[in-house]
Amino acid sequence: MVKRGERGASKTTDPATGRTRATASAGTTRWAARPGAPSAPADRAKRRIVLAFALLTAALVALVLANLCIGTVPVPAGQIPRILSADPVRLGAAEKTLYQVIWSIRLPRLCAAIILGGALALSGFLLQTFFNNPIASPFVLGVSSGAKLAVALAMIVVVGSLGVMTSWMLVLAAFLGSLVVMGFVLLVARRVRSGAVLIVAGVMVGYICSAATDFLVTFASDQNIVNLRNWSMGSFSGIAWKDVRVMTLVVAVAAICSFLLAKPMGAFQLGEAYAQSMGVDVRRFRTQLVVLSSLLSATVTAFAGPISFVGIAVPHLVKRLLGTSKPLLVVPASFLGGSCFCLLCDLIARSAFAPTELSLSTVTALFGAPVVIWVLLERRGRRG
Repeated sequence: MVKRGERGASKTTDPATGRTRATASAGTTRWAARPGAPSAPADRAKRRIVLAFALLTAALVALVLANLCIGTVPVPAGQIPRILSADPVRLGAAEKTLYQVIWSIRLPRLCAAIILGGALALSGFLLQTFFNNPIASPFVLGVSSGAKLAVALAMIVVVGSLGVMTSWMLVLAAFLGSLVVMGFVLLVARRVRSGAVLIVAGVMVGYICSAATDFLVTFASDQNIVNLRNWSMGSFSGIAWKDVRVMTLVVAVAAICSFLLAKPMGAFQLGEAYAQSMGVDVRRFRTQLVVLSSLLSATVTAFAGPISFVGIAVPHLVKRLLGTSKPLLVVPASFLGGSCFCLLCDLIARSAFAPTELSLSTVTALFGAPVVIWVLLERRGRRG
């Protein structure tokens, strides 16, 4: 079908494709997009999202392999499948050593880095959504420090009286401590509207809790409690398989619940009034965010101690990588990004100056602090 337009131009519709060809009087031809066809920007956005998840997955696989191979006892990559599937009774002395190194030390440690790193990044994203503040995180708001104080206190009381401390007791103590600090932060948030004041209040609470923890650890006499000094600096060392089972269960439940809240989070990002108009029970939704973020950060603190900057830096890096802030995409990507970030930092912490091991928070701060500075400068640039 040919239609004559203005100034001698004509339009021809191709019946096979539905595309419209416009021919000007000068003889130039331009094809218009088929009605209902996806636009080029939408296609680019989809490709970018697919590529981002592919990169995160590839980075995770590469870092898992690197964490298994690199260390004071190097393990050849080609031997890993055979060692993992072998019967230790039939292995020689050298291979049995590698078997013990992988199964008893490196695998539990890298599993903890994957699970807890993802949990910490996801907790940070939940808090940033809740407070609408780009630098909100469990570490900055003092939630991790409150959990650390509760765990230290519980270990002194429970170990001193019962002589044993289970993984579930650690998680429960850390969760209660994080909820207490979160409650205080929420009270401050109700009285002041300034995000800067809220952050400063959280930092001060964190300092108070850290000082109290250091006081308890300093005067602890039991050798197991004295080891809290290393734990309080942040580390994935000493993780056992029983700890991995507990953290997997807790984090899996919290992460699934967070993903199910992705659509309400998307509405909440556009404003509380808009979320209410979309049928979101805002009060219940905010309570769910507080409980989930506290549970995730408490689980991390219970097993690895407080770890800084992961909850701030990773969500921002993931949003920039995806090119969107939609929670439906950011929630799983934050978990993947946090796992990769902590695997990388833990690898550097234990191998950069081996056999001396750096504090994990030292390495995460080295990479995470520049990201926070970049976020603040970018935010100020938008306002200015």
